[in-house]
Amino acid sequence: MSPDRARSIGELVREGGRSFSFEFFPPKDDEGEEVLWRSISELEPLSPTFVSVTYGAGGSTRERTVAITGRIARETSMLPMAHLTCVGHTTGEIARILRDLEGAGVRNVLALRGDPPEGPGGPWVATEGGLSYASELVAFIKRTADLSVGVAAFPEGHRDAASLDADARALRAKRDAGAEFAVTEMVLRAGDYVGLVERAAALGVDFPIIPGVMPILNLSSMRRMAHMSGREMPEETLARILPLADDPAALRAEGIAIATELCEALLDAGAPGLHFYTLNRSKATREIFSALRLPV
Repeated sequence: MSPDRARSIGELVREGGRSFSFEFFPPKDDEGEEVLWRSISELEPLSPTFVSVTYGAGGSTRERTVAITGRIARETSMLPMAHLTCVGHTTGEIARILRDLEGAGVRNVLALRGDPPEGPGGPWVATEGGLSYASELVAFIKRTADLSVGVAAFPEGHRDAASLDADARALRAKRDAGAEFAVTEMVLRAGDYVGLVERAAALGVDFPIIPGVMPILNLSSMRRMAHMSGREMPEETLARILPLADDPAALRAEGIAIATELCEALLDAGAPGLHFYTLNRSKATREIFSALRLPV
């Protein structure tokens, strides 16, 4: 194991160099598995600081998440991080998942409350014998396992937060519970990310906050994802994309250009790095890397 692989993501991100990372999700079938591992092999030469693997609603991808992160740890040069949510699990089950991850060689976890079973915006009901908040999950992980823990942050506030200030206080609670860094949901405007960092800093949140980036490759799917998080696409972005709605190739090219400009703005604003939501495809991410002339 290389020195970087033996260290925690929290340590690596706090060092001050730019962090570049990729996110994948567990596929549902063998065909999706092939696509995932092809993308992983195509992105590995970019030498990401870490890669993360998401966790399905209600723990539906528990075994696949553990298996994929474990295989990344064993068979690649990349440092994996597994997502873990409160949804559908008792604390005993969470403890078993943590043991499974440690047994698979995974040393980094992103702790999330998770969406209600009905989906984003639905009523939150904690599992009996489980946990209700991401901050509680962070504290439980730190008591139970020897893992580096990251958390989520929200540039425009979590859709369930009463206000932006309340959202910032929730991030402070996660930091106080032992979180070492945060990764944001997809950023739609650089100014939203800057505002989040300022609100967090005012409350003493001193860990790195890495902005998440997702290029617009399909307008309807991007709008749907923004809506799921309680947001709408920025008017200035729609003004560039809507005229290309009938030309998929041109829309995709403009989406890559918009994402590249956003990445440049985020780095210029002092972001400690970039986290790319790949949707298990590598081409768009590689194109953005090339446009940014990022070191490999």
